[in-house]
Amino acid sequence: MKRWIVLVFVMLQVLGVSLWAADQTQQNTAESPAVTGGQKKIQDVQQGVEMIWNTACTFLATNGLQMLINLVAAAIIFVIGRWGAGIVSNLTEKALIRTHMDATLSKFIRNLLYFLILIFVTIIALTQLGLEMTSFVAAIGAAGLAVGLALQGSLSNFAAGILLIIFKPFKVGDFVEIAGVGGTIQEIQIFNTVMDSPDNVRVIIPNAQVTGGNIKNYTANKTRRLDMIIGISYGDDIAKARQVITSVLLGDGRVIRDPAPTVAVLGLGDSSVNIAVRPWVKPTDYWACHFDLHEKIKSALEANGITIPFPQRDIHIRTGQLTG
Repeated sequence: MKRWIVLVFVMLQVLGVSLWAADQTQQNTAESPAVTGGQKKIQDVQQGVEMIWNTACTFLATNGLQMLINLVAAAIIFVIGRWGAGIVSNLTEKALIRTHMDATLSKFIRNLLYFLILIFVTIIALTQLGLEMTSFVAAIGAAGLAVGLALQGSLSNFAAGILLIIFKPFKVGDFVEIAGVGGTIQEIQIFNTVMDSPDNVRVIIPNAQVTGGNIKNYTANKTRRLDMIIGISYGDDIAKARQVITSVLLGDGRVIRDPAPTVAVLGLGDSSVNIAVRPWVKPTDYWACHFDLHEKIKSALEANGITIPFPQRDIHIRTGQLTG
């Protein structure tokens, strides 16, 4: 470290004195050739420059070879260390994939391991050059504090991303509702979570908002209940309607038998008896069953003479004269 400081100091002295001497020469030439005092000063400066230059040459002759060796060694350490960091991180990712670890977590660990090894290699290379790591680490700490204060929001997103990767409230491919937005998770990044809405709109949510609110994961469990309400007329047979609806549900192979579907009277409406129909299906079959079962139940009820009423109003008209 001291060798580098001496070399830099000598070179700066040579450069500064040379520039000053050139400036003095131009001024004396422009003023008068008879000024001997200025010429003497220039000669003194030239002698000083020669002395400094000789000192620099002596220093390089004595320590230049060692400095060159250290520089080459530091470059070799950095290149080999970077190459080794890539190999170690890739092998680690492959090993984690073999253990059936989540792809998002394995990639995160690979990147983190790569940068940690690269930082370690950089410190070794700088040590080879003669730099003192105590002052270097202190400078990095001060810079890190300033950057941390300036990037509080990004750091909170980064911390939230680590929590999402560790605790895994959802994974890629899950259909979730986050911050009031529903969609299928496409990627869990360090700072953001990326998902596609049902109408194929790409939604990017900062991780701090993901962990700071409620998360609804519709595909975390193996089954999901489908809630439907079917109305029949007051004059229809409720038991027959329940039997018809149950036969439709059991006739669909996507409806899970255990737990059994629920078919029961939910309430008495203004113009219909409302029957709650609640079968259990797989999350991947939810919307397909939602659409198909409504159509099948309506067709089966009509085929068995059961009507599905619609709101109606009876109007009674009286004729006669109004008495005043």
